[in-house]
Amino acid sequence: MLLVYTHKITPRLNYIFKHIFVRILQIPVSFTTKVEEFVVHNGPKITYAKSPLGSEFFIRSNDILFEQGINDIDIKVLNWDEVPCFFPAGEFSSIPFDIFAASFYLISRYEEYLPHVRDIHERFPFNESIAFKNGFLEKPVVDIWAFKFLETLKEKFPNYTYKEREFTMISTIDVDIAFSYKNKGILRTFGGFFKDFVQFRFVNIWYRLLTILNLKKDPYNTFSEILKIKKELKLTTLFFFLVGDYTTFDKNISSSNNKYRSLVKSVADYAKIGLHPSYYSHKDAALLKKEKLRLENIINTPVTFSRQHYLRLNIPETYQNLIDLDFEEDYTMGYARTVGFRASTCTPFYFYDLDFEIQTPLKLYAFAFMDGTLKDHLKLTNEESLAKILALKDEVKKVNGTFISLFHNNSLSENDEWKGWSTIYKQMLS
Repeated sequence: MLLVYTHKITPRLNYIFKHIFVRILQIPVSFTTKVEEFVVHNGPKITYAKSPLGSEFFIRSNDILFEQGINDIDIKVLNWDEVPCFFPAGEFSSIPFDIFAASFYLISRYEEYLPHVRDIHERFPFNESIAFKNGFLEKPVVDIWAFKFLETLKEKFPNYTYKEREFTMISTIDVDIAFSYKNKGILRTFGGFFKDFVQFRFVNIWYRLLTILNLKKDPYNTFSEILKIKKELKLTTLFFFLVGDYTTFDKNISSSNNKYRSLVKSVADYAKIGLHPSYYSHKDAALLKKEKLRLENIINTPVTFSRQHYLRLNIPETYQNLIDLDFEEDYTMGYARTVGFRASTCTPFYFYDLDFEIQTPLKLYAFAFMDGTLKDHLKLTNEESLAKILALKDEVKKVNGTFISLFHNNSLSENDEWKGWSTIYKQMLS
């Protein structure tokens, strides 16, 4: 057990110290404000305050963990060796930066509470983030800082037994549109034929006809292949199904369609199913509840995790709504228009609500990239996309973190638009 002496134990301090020590470094930690208790402790111990008590392991604290509410903080990013960091701790500190304050700023998404201009889908833009502006968005710096800190800690306490966590992968599949041609209803089917005709996509007309006549498999029906890979690799694979009503941005099959319900049930027999809340649900608790109940009615099991459609995330409101409806996990933390680590960590963490200054029970899983981001927004070739994916995976492996990918069932369809992407998926997992 590592003991931390500080002049005041706050919810922020307790939250971020436990994230770094317990979840990243696998070190149990406790706190004290009593000097005599700190002095007699025989195990590893550190002081987190403005000044040291003596010659102990000391980190000079920034004020952010002892404050409440949101302030406009002036941040200057410097280098710790070759790793970007901020909140310098001064020459008497055992490490040059207050990584706990810096980690709290990034993981709490403090900057997303500050005034900013949202994008067309009301999302926090990646280019507004401190990580993008300072070139460390593609590195899980919170985890990197933690392990650099651990090196110094081991020098001070070499006899303590340190554990190592294992690298893990989670494959997540968003099901925005379950079928390309089938089960669309008469109006949408004829509309599809008409659109293909006026755009001279005669091959599509032929494929659409063969699929509707059950002479060809629907190209978006890649679920059996994904489940086969899951079984072969013993891989954690999560599916997020959209069951919202049809809108401009929500174009899946109706949740009352028997074929669609059958598909969801069959996937649920082999993998965990989460909710993909519809476009307009991110600030609408009633709509979110309606869709949660709808999916639970299909799979006859409580739905406990989610990822917002279009990655629409309004912090803290979206998370507060999820908590109120007993969701336990959310996988929305990431950017639609670029890759990288939105919260600068590859370790799942609990949402800290800055409105109420509490750690909530909602666990957040940040993904590293989305398939469409690489192809459509960054305009990368297949080779460049795979290289970028493997580079991100390598960053996570260096710190034995959790590498989370975001694919869609249609991106593995091997149709013209996604030719070669099933191979990319397999190579990523190998």
